Amino acid sequence: MSNYKDIQKKSDKDLVSMIQENRETLRTARFGTAGAGNVDVKKVRDAKKDIARGLTELNARKRNEANKSA
Repeated sequence: MSNYKDIQKKSDKDLVSMIQENRETLRTARFGTAGAGNVDVKKVRDAKKDIARGLTELNARKRNEANKSA
């Protein structure tokens, strides 16, 4: 799980790659173990939170750029 301060320090490219990695982790956790039933709930929860934090930071940066240019 990433800290929000660490996420703020990352570049846009790093954030996008982090989000993609976490989405892949979430996808494999959901569908990779469909028949087994043994899902690591903490891993799923942490992946969701990291995705949300990354998207929040990307959207905040986009809003700041739009406000600066307007």
